[in-house]
Amino acid sequence: MKVTRSFIRLKTEIPGPKSKEWLAKRNQHVPRGTFNATPVFIERGEGALVTDVDGNTLIDFAGAIGSLNVGHCPQKVVEALQEQITKYLHPCFHVMMYEPYIQLAEKLNEITPGSYEKKTFFLNSGAEAVENAVKIARKYTGRKAILSFERGFHGRTLLAMSLTSKVKPYKFGFGPFAPDTYKLPYPYYYHAPEGWTPDDVDDMILQQIEEFFLKEVPAEDVAAIIIEPVQGEGGFVVPSKKFVQGIRQICDQYGILMIADEIQTGFGRTGKMFAIEHFQVVPDLITMSKSIAAGIPISAVTGRSMIMDAPEPGQIGGTYGGSPLGCVAALAVIEMIEQEQLLERACVIGEKIRTRFGEIREKYEIIGDVRGLGAMCAFEITSIPHRNQSGKELVGQILSKCYRRGVVMMSAGLYGNVIRVLAPLVITDEQLQEGLDVIDEAIAQVVKEG
Repeated sequence: MKVTRSFIRLKTEIPGPKSKEWLAKRNQHVPRGTFNATPVFIERGEGALVTDVDGNTLIDFAGAIGSLNVGHCPQKVVEALQEQITKYLHPCFHVMMYEPYIQLAEKLNEITPGSYEKKTFFLNSGAEAVENAVKIARKYTGRKAILSFERGFHGRTLLAMSLTSKVKPYKFGFGPFAPDTYKLPYPYYYHAPEGWTPDDVDDMILQQIEEFFLKEVPAEDVAAIIIEPVQGEGGFVVPSKKFVQGIRQICDQYGILMIADEIQTGFGRTGKMFAIEHFQVVPDLITMSKSIAAGIPISAVTGRSMIMDAPEPGQIGGTYGGSPLGCVAALAVIEMIEQEQLLERACVIGEKIRTRFGEIREKYEIIGDVRGLGAMCAFEITSIPHRNQSGKELVGQILSKCYRRGVVMMSAGLYGNVIRVLAPLVITDEQLQEGLDVIDEAIAQVVKEG
């Protein structure tokens, strides 16, 4: 099997023989719980293209689940890492401080929303950032309760998992969960009752939150509300400006801190450096990771100085938090975003994707909704009762046909019936077009085979 396009080059079927060999070793030596979206082993990557161990070149529409906004192996990041490696790897900031940590903290304090004085510290992962933002919020307010939202995702560690709102696979069998965590409703306009407007949905949910304070937990006991400006794992659900501003107003009214979880939405993905900027809302704390450093593990919490200073020395931190490699990589990433106009590019990419998805929706009944913000785009697959096929099953078939044709993608959504696109923002128009063509072909085949 040899397929050649402009960028996709398939020398073997996917997975090829070498990937199959490594897959057998993976199954022998690695637990099954560490899921894999595709049965492919990468050899190298550049920009939006990856080449596997069998020599097949594919287009990456998954971007390491949103970690590669500036693409695979961006030259500026590689050069920054190479220079840093020759100096020192990790003296541990708690033992001996180093300049890149301070430089990155200063930069994040500058570019995150809010004109107030801020402070930043660093950790290793998104879940760790969420856990520490909660610790800081509780310490500052002296309150215990943390509110998150239905369909929200905040990580797989105990507290982050407790804040997450998808039982399978994330929470099933892992209880008991952290106490004093509660779920609030989040708008999903596509699934609103017939005849309801977005305003109707927002009004209802904001009223339900007020009633929550009467029925479940008094507002005086709530330390923070954590919100994804656009829900990621929940299906790329975009709320209205009215809703997000309503949450900010509730926080202000009751002295509750607002935490913006920008782990998947940050660093240019939505056409703003941070998605919360679209809603003209300034949070008290922001959690960041994923695309902050082009895939080098690092995360951050940035917030108002008085809030960030609430913990005593030694109460926050960690041995590997703020790795020098992560810090220099992040500084290079931010420089790339600013100098190469990747915020504007995200808007262009998103418009092209949603336009094409809209055209595909007109052709195939299985596509129910197209949505997104900037280059954070998705379409939702509906079930087909007369074929006895659920949306999740159809998504699985489409994704399989896509990677076998040379495009790597992932699903999302509470029901697993959403296909999301997190292509690197450095993808070319030609690469984007070719990837969208493959998606169109895959959907057409699924519909035909059904």
